[in-house]
Amino acid sequence: MTTAPPLVLASASPRRRRLLDMLGLAFTVEPSRIEEVLHDGEDPAGHVERLAREKGLAVASSRPEALVIGGDTIVVVDHTPLGKPADEAEAVAMLLRLQGTVHRVETGVAVVAPGGRVESSVVGVQVWFRAFDRRTAEQYVSTGEPMDKAGAYGIQGYGATLVDRIDGDYFAVMGLPLARLVSLLRRVGWNYTFHGLEAL
Repeated sequence: MTTAPPLVLASASPRRRRLLDMLGLAFTVEPSRIEEVLHDGEDPAGHVERLAREKGLAVASSRPEALVIGGDTIVVVDHTPLGKPADEAEAVAMLLRLQGTVHRVETGVAVVAPGGRVESSVVGVQVWFRAFDRRTAEQYVSTGEPMDKAGAYGIQGYGATLVDRIDGDYFAVMGLPLARLVSLLRRVGWNYTFHGLEAL
């Protein structure tokens, strides 16, 4: 039986770490230093897929023997992308913009295999927020949870109370679409077996 290569997560996101832990996979974390800049004319889905690939490739350049996972997420409302808030005031403003509306979360994921082959994809999810007031937004921001998250909320924490419903992959909203990740791993030659990875 072929031994699976080391698995590396090219992200500092605790949500992505938690999801890989949930799958029982052994991995290390080596965040990339890629600057998350939206290029002129770049659509949100293309943006997150490009960044997921760039993050994976950046880490793979120093870990060519590893399977590297890259990811990126953005929130889009009224055709406007929302990244991570710069400060608490911006977080409150983002939340007030999202309250009572529907927005889209785009999450890109990429897998870089030993030898440099890259497979990537994007998963989009519609998210409906309930209506709430400024006080609610400020109270949520005071928890600190929104500050490192696209759109200033986390669906897996306190922010779950703001979400009325979603249409799509819950784990993509968290930042790592697991079914799509398993599909990408298969494309580069590795099967998730519930006990780890094995060669196809």
